[in-house]
Amino acid sequence: MLKGIATSSGVAIGKVFKLQQPVVEIKEKEVNVDEEVKVFSDALAKTVSDIEKIKERASTNLKEEELAVFDAHLMMAQDPEYNDQIINMIKDGNSAEKATKAVSDQMVTMFESLEDAYFKERAADIKDVSFRLLCNILGLTIPDLTAIDEEVVIVAEEMTPSDTAQLNKKYALGFVTEIGGKTSHAAIMAVSLGIPAVVGCTGVLAACKSGDTIILDAKQGEVIINPNEEEIKEYTARREAFLEEKQALQALLNEKSISLDGHQVELVANIGNPKDMDNVIANGAEGVGLFRSEFLYMDKTDAFPTEDEQFEAYKEVLERAEGKRIVVRTLDIGGDKKLPYFTFDPEMNPFLGYRAIRLCLDRKDIFRTQVRALLRASAYGKLAIMFPMIATVNEFVEAKGVVLEEKENLLKEGQKVSDDIEIGMMVEIPASAVLADEFAKYADFFSIGTNDLIQYSMAADRMSEKVAYLYQPLNPAILRLVKMTIDGAHSQGKWCGMCGEMGGDPNAAPVLLGLGLDEFSMSASKILPTRKIIRSLNKKDMEDLANKAIKCHTEQEVLELVQKVLHN
Repeated sequence: MLKGIATSSGVAIGKVFKLQQPVVEIKEKEVNVDEEVKVFSDALAKTVSDIEKIKERASTNLKEEELAVFDAHLMMAQDPEYNDQIINMIKDGNSAEKATKAVSDQMVTMFESLEDAYFKERAADIKDVSFRLLCNILGLTIPDLTAIDEEVVIVAEEMTPSDTAQLNKKYALGFVTEIGGKTSHAAIMAVSLGIPAVVGCTGVLAACKSGDTIILDAKQGEVIINPNEEEIKEYTARREAFLEEKQALQALLNEKSISLDGHQVELVANIGNPKDMDNVIANGAEGVGLFRSEFLYMDKTDAFPTEDEQFEAYKEVLERAEGKRIVVRTLDIGGDKKLPYFTFDPEMNPFLGYRAIRLCLDRKDIFRTQVRALLRASAYGKLAIMFPMIATVNEFVEAKGVVLEEKENLLKEGQKVSDDIEIGMMVEIPASAVLADEFAKYADFFSIGTNDLIQYSMAADRMSEKVAYLYQPLNPAILRLVKMTIDGAHSQGKWCGMCGEMGGDPNAAPVLLGLGLDEFSMSASKILPTRKIIRSLNKKDMEDLANKAIKCHTEQEVLELVQKVLHN
């Protein structure tokens, strides 16, 4: 048995299809510049055509938001700066393949060095496009996964978005890869296709050959090569149980998120763009708890998005929500989130520096453009505006003042603006959690950003493998900060949500319910499993659990308390 990272739940049993990609070898050779430029141009044209064909084939299986990755691939393949750098290297005497690899590797290294998962995905996009381009330059054939005509489990070093998009779920029972993570495009697409996937399974390629029998348990992250009869019987039963559970969850689609003793909470979704609303609706979310508006800025390559461009995006989301609350986080860039058209001054520690609300309050011209777009869109639904990285009461008051000023300006211009806009803040800095009762006198709501709150509290970068053990959502110290925040909100009659990863963690749900969290925001796919958990718990009992948890010494003690509750 091998272990990996479970990304798209399910159990698959079938024959191995070993995906062997061509090996790209860059050899020194005599270079005729004109010929090499033509080789590159022809290969580029074929690459663009290949991506367009893959997108067309994938459109029968994938939703619009998954297909958007191919728009990004096309944009990259046709990016003048990328292509000009390659052509300039060719003109300096390099072959088309050597220049393409050098420029692409440089871009991959740059994006992989960034901490944000969104940008790490961009590195995978660059690898995907550049690999196809290199194969076309060298005349190598990339395997055609659409030709698979029997039920198989695909085993590969890595599944690119292009590979995943070509899968026919009639024949592709699942896939397992040597490398990859939960946030990779391939993992996200596997969820959309509804096929089991395990990534980061070291050694799986060496352990099997095409035609072997393989079991993939993508709930537990387990992979078994050539199982015996007992194992096949056991995992067949697991597969049936999983399918029954999945069907049962659909019955909760339009149900309330309400505990056994009648306490109701809101289960809402995190999104990055308007297209994500498809998943929000499909999974029965009760609104949006975090619209990461920075993606509207990151998807632009040459300038900040205009007021009208932002207005259209916010308006679309609000209209599709049909009256459910949409919480939009104002621009959160800086740290590892950079923009190609905006230069940040170098800092010793940008994560603790000029970013998020700090940048917005310094560059109010940028901030006011976003605020105006949000206020104009508020006429089309139930809007809540949320400021990130608030550390002091003065910051919140100043940011809220900009919103109120722009509201007056818009009304004077004859624009429609809602009279029912909530203005709140993220609690992701320990100082704001400690002072939550005072912040609640000014803010309409809180949303706890646990990803940053945990790493700032533990002084441990969650992306660093060396200190990853300190990223402990259920550490009693973190739970006490969460309790302070919730109690602070409630002391002033305000509501408190959570939009970090902890909000969708099944182990955290019982404790958070007991601490009094009002709103849980998470990936849309986690809504129904979390609703099932909430509906199985008694709020009063969870209050007792939470009181015990905050008195524990270690996260392990808290986990043991939670497991007793979940497995009763």
